[in-house]
Amino acid sequence: MRQEKLLIVEDDRAIRQLISTQLHCLNLHIDEASSAEAAIKKLASSSYGLVLLDINLPQMDGLSLCRKIKEHYPSIAVILLTALSSDMDRVIGLEMGADDYICKPFFARELQARIKTQLRHRSQLIAAQSHHEDSAQAAIQLGELHIEFASHQAFLADQAINLTATEFDLLVYFAKHPNHVFSRQQLLDQVWGYQHSGYEHTVNSHINRLRSKFEQHHPANFIETVWGVGYKLNPGQLSAS
Repeated sequence: MRQEKLLIVEDDRAIRQLISTQLHCLNLHIDEASSAEAAIKKLASSSYGLVLLDINLPQMDGLSLCRKIKEHYPSIAVILLTALSSDMDRVIGLEMGADDYICKPFFARELQARIKTQLRHRSQLIAAQSHHEDSAQAAIQLGELHIEFASHQAFLADQAINLTATEFDLLVYFAKHPNHVFSRQQLLDQVWGYQHSGYEHTVNSHINRLRSKFEQHHPANFIETVWGVGYKLNPGQLSAS
């Protein structure tokens, strides 16, 4: 099995080394970078599965680096390291394409679980690109929404929608359960694999990004908010306008 490569981008050397030690049990190839500039050089010369990215970096901040990573390497998962009080930074980071965030200080087991979840998403993407699924499960068609598992792509009205791995997984989960209302916690459990509450912003931000990307091609808001309950995909909104 191919060993995944992880890049820790953190300007504090002691924190980098502590994180690297905490992740030793995951059997990853771990590289470190102390600045955004150093990270960009490493990203250009090696293939990483995940970047663990501190928001507060010198010179170029972590949010700007996150945007660059997702522009040039959309298949790389990004987990932000944020201060507990920086709620706005977490929201902005997710809007820039980050797949997840974790607040400092954090427990080693929680960090390990977050990383394993994102790397599982990545391995599923690689498997889908390498092996066509059987024809009964090769695609989902709901009105003008078409989802292809083999290519890991989504189309609306024949227009390709550029989605991150997590956005794609979230869309697929909704599409497999049309008209079913899911709470934020249920989505965290099923899509992200988190068995605890407190990260509702992760769900909210990913759904907002999904809506924004699809609204460029279709006026209807087909991922509906059910107030006080959660979200559902309404396939009736996906017919030709």
